[in-house]
Amino acid sequence: MLTYFVVQSFNFTPRGAVTAGKAVEVQDAEHALRLAEKLAGCSAGVVAFSRKGDPSSGEFEDAVILYANGIVPMLEAEVAVAC
Repeated sequence: MLTYFVVQSFNFTPRGAVTAGKAVEVQDAEHALRLAEKLAGCSAGVVAFSRKGDPSSGEFEDAVILYANGIVPMLEAEVAVAC
């Protein structure tokens, strides 16, 4: 199984809707946290997460949230987020 680390930012459109920016895969959790904290200052929201899986079989575990800040649509229903 491989572990993937991803940082996803969210931005406002000119009409005020929230849209996903480009997801960025990084090397490790430390890099994900640094990038997420940097993007938090200029984004509507940002989330960093890790996910373990096997791309050859298509089996993946649930994502583990490493950092979340601001408006993160996929987490609106979640109560506990590790920041």
